[in-house]
Amino acid sequence: MRRIFAEKGAMRLALPECTHGIGDVIRAPDSKDLIEGVRMAPLVLWPDDRGYFMELHRLTTGLVAGFPPDSQASVALSYPGTIKAFHYHFDQHDCWNLAMGMFQVVLVDLRLDSPTFGKRNTIYTGQLKPWQILIPPGVGHGYKIIGGESAMLVYLTDKVYSPKDEGRIPHNEPSINYDWETQHK
Repeated sequence: MRRIFAEKGAMRLALPECTHGIGDVIRAPDSKDLIEGVRMAPLVLWPDDRGYFMELHRLTTGLVAGFPPDSQASVALSYPGTIKAFHYHFDQHDCWNLAMGMFQVVLVDLRLDSPTFGKRNTIYTGQLKPWQILIPPGVGHGYKIIGGESAMLVYLTDKVYSPKDEGRIPHNEPSINYDWETQHK
């Protein structure tokens, strides 16, 4: 039996026993290897001689269709090499938009009753490959900034931040066993 470390209502979260590595590298939004409930969509970038324009959200369409009107929008700027991982939510969905710089996004399914429990996804995304990533409750998530520039994450959540809804796991948790080193592949 897996050790349940957190639960709320019917959601039970447990630490998987993962082999050392980075899990499945996701190269397309419709990948069959995505964790159950994770959805992705490309962002359209419109460059011109002044810079670029990118539309992130319309609350009536796309990955955030159905988010309430009082959804919370936030921005995080991280310096090169920064690792922010892992955290999870019981109720909140996150919709990440990797707006500037390059990210190594890491997802791990912590939901004991999920068909993809223990699965890890790695997604290389950012301004060179702008994608939105919808992260459901119970999926641990984090990132590492790759490359030599700072990076900016703009995200929308369907709930206003509540510390009671969020939990944290160290980035080097032995049972997740994620390899944060550059893969040189």
